[in-house]
Amino acid sequence: MSRVSVPCHLKSTVALQVGDVRTSQGRPGVLVIDVTFPSLAPFELQEITFKNYYTAFLSIRVRQHTSTHSPAKWVTCLRDYCLMPDPHSEEGAQEYISLFKHQMLCDMTRVLELRLILRQPSPLWLSFTVEELQIYQQGPKSPSMTFPKWLSHPVPCEQPIPLPEGLPDPSRVSSEVQQMWALTEMIRASHTSTRIGRFDVDGCYDLNLLSYT
Repeated sequence: MSRVSVPCHLKSTVALQVGDVRTSQGRPGVLVIDVTFPSLAPFELQEITFKNYYTAFLSIRVRQHTSTHSPAKWVTCLRDYCLMPDPHSEEGAQEYISLFKHQMLCDMTRVLELRLILRQPSPLWLSFTVEELQIYQQGPKSPSMTFPKWLSHPVPCEQPIPLPEGLPDPSRVSSEVQQMWALTEMIRASHTSTRIGRFDVDGCYDLNLLSYT
């Protein structure tokens, strides 16, 4: 399936202080990154890719267009997605991540804005974020090729172009091949039985000749 990159604008990161997540150094445990799409909105989000940088958990909220008479609403489509299995080790700390729309908790159509909520509860890492963020929407579908169900019975819109004189008619090829196959099988069966009969008859003559001698 094809995909098309969507131009986006990342707003300044906002640091949140949440309860005991705040450390003695005053480091925030939660970061919020808002993403807008000034040149294309609303659209159907297909995929999100980025490189993680020491973010342990990721939540995603989208602002969706509902109708012309009601305001757009924020919906949580991904909640605490684990990027680091163990926040106290570096496993998964700098890996490339791809998230697809079928992994989301809500419909990803009519997206106006995107909000990434990054969380790192471990005090071991002084900074965390996501890098190289890319947003994709579904690209144009490739034209599907249609073939006749049977070459001998094409529908009217799929009738072949008339062929030059001397070439076989496609509408009769299949039936003629079947007839040839059936005839070949009949000849083969007839030839086998003829040979068997001849051998049996020859054998009888040989026995008769032996009896006379």
